[in-house]
Amino acid sequence: MDALKVIAQDSLKAEVPAIEIGDTVKVSVKVKEGSKERIQVFEGTVIARRGSGVSETFTVRRLSYGVGVERVFPVHSPNVAGVQVVRHGRVRRSKLYYLRDRVGKAAKVKEQIR
Repeated sequence: MDALKVIAQDSLKAEVPAIEIGDTVKVSVKVKEGSKERIQVFEGTVIARRGSGVSETFTVRRLSYGVGVERVFPVHSPNVAGVQVVRHGRVRRSKLYYLRDRVGKAAKVKEQIR
């Protein structure tokens, strides 16, 4: 088991993005299409965070043409090029799954002024 722990420690990123639940973020993802590689940006609200260590993930939700799209990103994945916080949200929950049932302005998260 110690060998697994060593491998896990080696694959951890040095800089972990400081994201919290309710934040609106831009996640830059490396997309490979054939032999070419490009960066695609996915912007949305962080609705969940789970796990620890190598298996830590966060879920980002956005509306695309009126359809809710959620995507789960591993924090320490080499395919995640970067995470930029656009604005901080003011929430009192650790999981914002209730936003799935809401539409329009009701699905907004208030901004936290820092």
